[in-house]
Amino acid sequence: MAQEIERKYLVKGDFKSLATKSTRITQGYLSSVPERTVRVRVKGDKGFITIKGIGSQSGASRYEWEKEIPVEEVNELLKICEPGVIDKTRYLVPVGKHTFEVDEFYGENEGLILAEVELASENEAIEKPAWLGEEVTGDVRYYNSMLMKKPYKTW
Repeated sequence: MAQEIERKYLVKGDFKSLATKSTRITQGYLSSVPERTVRVRVKGDKGFITIKGIGSQSGASRYEWEKEIPVEEVNELLKICEPGVIDKTRYLVPVGKHTFEVDEFYGENEGLILAEVELASENEAIEKPAWLGEEVTGDVRYYNSMLMKKPYKTW
């Protein structure tokens, strides 16, 4: 069973000049219930289907399974997804021994910028860059599956 461990933060400063790569992502949800979210995504020129389980008490870890599928299949599945699509650009920003994935959202989530960092354990130490803001790990409002239902602009 694959376990994803990550911490999530708001972003409060310039990070783009430090990014080594950026990729446009469009995704929808076939299921957004917390016990099993099922997402389809076009990331650059590749397609993926991902299943995530319910998070730990801290919200930092949860089961995750992902498989690459053809973009054409993602586009077909997007037609039957729940209402609301997540549109964002993901920037990869190396900091110390970690790489932060920084998502800049568009559309109904315009103005929201989140950074995630994957860890080997929930208590692994990280180097925090100056542009990293408040930690929001475990705050369900910032889950993409919730941003689809209750977009940032409506808060």
